Amino acid sequence: MAVFHAGEQAVQARVGVQAEADRLTHLLGAVIKPAAQEFLQNQTWAIASTVDGSGNVWASMLTGKAGFVQPIAEQCVQINAVPLAGDPLRETLQSGHDLGLLVIDLATRRRLRLNGTVEIQADGRIHLHTQQAYFNCPKYIQLRHFDPQVSSEAALPETIMSQSLSPQQQQWLAQTDTFFIASSHPDGADASHRGGNPGFVQVISDTKLLFPDYAGNNMFNTFGNLFQNPHAGLLSIAFERGETLQLTGTAQIIWDSERLSEFAGAQRLVEFELSQAIATTNATPLRWQFIEYSPYNPV
Repeated sequence: MAVFHAGEQAVQARVGVQAEADRLTHLLGAVIKPAAQEFLQNQTWAIASTVDGSGNVWASMLTGKAGFVQPIAEQCVQINAVPLAGDPLRETLQSGHDLGLLVIDLATRRRLRLNGTVEIQADGRIHLHTQQAYFNCPKYIQLRHFDPQVSSEAALPETIMSQSLSPQQQQWLAQTDTFFIASSHPDGADASHRGGNPGFVQVISDTKLLFPDYAGNNMFNTFGNLFQNPHAGLLSIAFERGETLQLTGTAQIIWDSERLSEFAGAQRLVEFELSQAIATTNATPLRWQFIEYSPYNPV
């Protein structure tokens, strides 16, 4: 069985990095190695990628006490968290469904991918049986420190759904330095991080965004998925306020070299067309303080 699926192979071939990608296949096992188990002990949040019954892809935030993503076998973690009311994750978390999980520590710029299938236990606990478990490089992650002074007593979340972005949401996205992208293919789901200096996301209209893809690890997990399935989900987090903005829609890969010149360091572009947005205030009691931008961000 090939380590990379057909979409990943197609994008790797187009870019001409098959050899570089093949040299990384030893990292892509299903076993949760000791380093990953140790990393999970201290993590309090993660990004989940799932697909709803209509084929829409969503990126969602999960939070819990340190170690809430708990390894219970060498190929299984238990997720001790409950999705927020109004988050599609409540409905998409069903036994047998695919789940991509990205566990990220902004203070150390470390991120761990855990992709596999969900099994809901009789007591409601979530088990993720891993098919892939591996660390990603720290590029483009802005350094933020968790703020322990913020109370864990949070007001109830409030959600607003729409089919377009409000002026305030457009401004939020135009100034963001971090977002997360969820994607899927016939055999799995995946959640990934995207970062850059403020302005790296262009708001074209109230339903259209444009953002660059910078040089990465050459595996092209996200782009390989989008090659096979254009449905995607985006998640932006207001780290200082605890608000989230979830978007679902379709993503088109743009290879046009003339358009690439609009973005410093861009290797490719992604044009995202929105179909639905969910804005949530009081989404999490967690807060972070910004420290510095990644030294890898193109300027």
